Amino acid sequence: MKVDILAFGAHPDDVELGCSGTLALSIAQGKKVAIIDLTQGELGTRGTAEIRKQEAADAADILGIHHRENLKFKDGFFVNDQKHQLQLIQKIRTYRPTIVFCNSVQDRHIDHSKGNRLVNDACFLSGLIKIETMNEEGIAQQAWRPKIVLEYIQWNDLEPHIILDISGYLDKKIAAVSAYSSQLYDPDSKENRTPISSKNFLDSVSYRARNFGRLIGTDSGEGFTSRQPLSINNLDALIR
Repeated sequence: MKVDILAFGAHPDDVELGCSGTLALSIAQGKKVAIIDLTQGELGTRGTAEIRKQEAADAADILGIHHRENLKFKDGFFVNDQKHQLQLIQKIRTYRPTIVFCNSVQDRHIDHSKGNRLVNDACFLSGLIKIETMNEEGIAQQAWRPKIVLEYIQWNDLEPHIILDISGYLDKKIAAVSAYSSQLYDPDSKENRTPISSKNFLDSVSYRARNFGRLIGTDSGEGFTSRQPLSINNLDALIR
């Protein structure tokens, strides 16, 4: 299945927290979107891998994602090596996205920066014709390299290279994030507290989006960084 956008997350919920407003907007514009979660989030303090799987499915339904899958890498312990790169290359060549989203380049959770490097490296390697991969039917795949990789901003406040206006889609982003109720703020929960189970964290999803919107003069936005220069071919693209 060819998609326009392929969004990677080290854990289920990373994509929702980082770029789900952008995905919702893109789907409304007619783009086809898929999500690949690298791990099941099985080391998370709250909930279980099974609960997270259902939450991820619910969030995908809210956003209208066309396809979602989980590669079941080891949470906390996956590495950026040939084995993992080849698995991502196979998926990139299967979906043939124009745009890829991935975790933040620098963040609190070690899996986020590891996922960032793994996805960026795999996107480059996927374009090399001498790397051979096969699809699930055993047919040789053609090389494919996405046009751009955008890194969504997560826990750390990084300076964005670009901010996308998601006005009108913030509510859908919040709904998708809230699907992960086992992890988020619940005043009646008896489970251990975590950095993302506070009310402040849940509120921050909204106020960060609104702050990005403030910076570009809109209601809300999502910020991204990129390792490659971002380009346009029409100056009108810079004007809202």
